[in-house]
Amino acid sequence: MGKGGEGSDGNGENMAAWLVAVNTIKIQPYQLPALGPCDVRVRMKAVGICGSDVHYLKTMSCAHFVVKEPMVIGHECAGVIEEVGSEVTSLVAGDRVAIEPGISCGRCKHCKGGRYNLCPDMKFFATPPVHGSLANQIVHPADLCFKLPDNVSLEEGAMCEPLSVGVYACRRAFVGPDTNVLIVGAGPIGLVTMLAARAFGAPKIVITDVDDNRLSVAKTLGADDTVKVSTNMEDLDEEVIQIQKAMGADIHATFDCAGFSKTMSTALNATCAGGKVCLVGMGHNELTVPLTPAAAREVDVIGVFRYKDTWPLCIDFLRSGKVDVRPLITHRFGFSQGEVEKAFEVSARGRDAIKVMFNL
Repeated sequence: MGKGGEGSDGNGENMAAWLVAVNTIKIQPYQLPALGPCDVRVRMKAVGICGSDVHYLKTMSCAHFVVKEPMVIGHECAGVIEEVGSEVTSLVAGDRVAIEPGISCGRCKHCKGGRYNLCPDMKFFATPPVHGSLANQIVHPADLCFKLPDNVSLEEGAMCEPLSVGVYACRRAFVGPDTNVLIVGAGPIGLVTMLAARAFGAPKIVITDVDDNRLSVAKTLGADDTVKVSTNMEDLDEEVIQIQKAMGADIHATFDCAGFSKTMSTALNATCAGGKVCLVGMGHNELTVPLTPAAAREVDVIGVFRYKDTWPLCIDFLRSGKVDVRPLITHRFGFSQGEVEKAFEVSARGRDAIKVMFNL
């Protein structure tokens, strides 16, 4: 039950935050599915707000996914095991777990080939019509629940989801000790990608953004240098020069964590010949970019969709102290109607809000 005291009724009825209409979330009863033999029932303790959650709230859609009927929101989560299915041997009641939110089919060519994140039948929390995890309790496959070490908090466990995006992007771009990294966009995903790149050994990281506050946060979190940019395409060439000067060496891998024509153009132009540009953010579906000159310099363009096989490494990064996600959590709220509404307002407003977290 959240600090506001309205998360569940006196009889322990399971309650959840339902997206029911544009800009309307209601805490209402949520009947859980039956516990399967390989499932666990988890009491949610920490749930973060993602940009996609805000997008669904504002427009009832995100990319090509459309909310057509009420849906439980939330997918960045961690909690405590309440009950295990008859065939579960890896977890017991009382275990603290971080939860991977996507259930793949396990049968298609992508799943069998090890790229289950591309499964066309993926059932992903809070991606319509699948319900999410901002609830008192959920039921989920045990093999997607990862036990947390004693020195990793439940909030940090919930942060494994956004951190996974950065970890997977770094894997896709083969970031290592000889990779100078540029990150375009210092929002939550840009910042976790920066933290992941450092954990992978990147010796120098430069990050850009339009917002001074976010650049200041990036610097505090360990960016070697920052460059403030504009949204004006006419400034691109001069900004690329500034970025390359800030790096002071070849930029081997660039992560566009925004996904606009200007940010991707900046990434392609700033990256050295033979380097890699990884498109992480999905701001616009269609981009106009200088692809031909980038191709002539053999700059590889890499796509990233969510993540795969990242939770164990994320947890190890947190356990060992190689990554500290705690400074990213800027706002905390309980699980009541008023606090849920306020939390989404704060997250949507941006400004000084990086990661808004519910404590249930």
